[in-house]
Amino acid sequence: MDTTASGNFGVRTAPLRIETVTLRVRDLAAIAEFYLRILGLTVIESDKARVTLGINGQPLLILDGDPALDSLNPREAGLFHTAFLLPGRADLGRWLAHAMRSGIRLQGASDHIVSEALYLADPEGNGIEIYADRPAREWQTASGEVRMATLALDLDELRAGAGDSVWEGFPAEGVIGHVHLQVGDTVQADAFYRDIIGFDVSARYPGASFYGSGGYHHQLAGNTWNSKGAGRRSENTAGLARVDIAVREADDFARIIDDSGRAGLHVARGDAMVTIADPWGTYLGLKPTGSR
Repeated sequence: MDTTASGNFGVRTAPLRIETVTLRVRDLAAIAEFYLRILGLTVIESDKARVTLGINGQPLLILDGDPALDSLNPREAGLFHTAFLLPGRADLGRWLAHAMRSGIRLQGASDHIVSEALYLADPEGNGIEIYADRPAREWQTASGEVRMATLALDLDELRAGAGDSVWEGFPAEGVIGHVHLQVGDTVQADAFYRDIIGFDVSARYPGASFYGSGGYHHQLAGNTWNSKGAGRRSENTAGLARVDIAVREADDFARIIDDSGRAGLHVARGDAMVTIADPWGTYLGLKPTGSR
């Protein structure tokens, strides 16, 4: 396997990488059961108001339950999808077969050149992508640019690639590869995610910017396809609450804090991380990790 800026290897070693996503949900038990059954995540911690899901003790998805929340508004800024990265193509084929047996309705399936991806949503409308990367040599140009597209994906061929093996739960090497956001304006998103947080703009689609770190095709993206002109969303709405990002280099962590302050953004300091909100009220938890 090509380990240079491809697959989980590029995600794990990038200067900025997604660690966990926190969703606010109305029916905690039902949504937790969905991610356990359909994605094969396991419970790491659980109480009446919060369930932490992940694999091998590593949190990936935190669900905060509150039945009084307003239903998710698909036109507001927030989550487009949380993208779960599988180690290889055979894993994706196994998951596809599992989804078909489970009666899960896919919302889409695409060949993006950088990856092959399947799309669905949880029962409260939070978008999900399940994907497997292709090696970087197949999508990264000599100058470092990223080639992306949205092409048809042959589901029969993908499923056949798994052979007779079956899905046995989310793989230990799986991670959240990226988070795709709904934003009100891509220029404003660039000013925050590129200029302050420090991601590179790795690719652009009409109405969307893709943000990468360490040569990976994207750890974050922001689009206006459903949310053009959206303002800061209500604090009492279900959906995306926070994206936690690991910052490998101490100098990068200090710069983000300094640049946020100069931009007039509020930086909330905690014991293990700082929290900064983007222009639409999506909170980023930034945690220094040191080199790995």
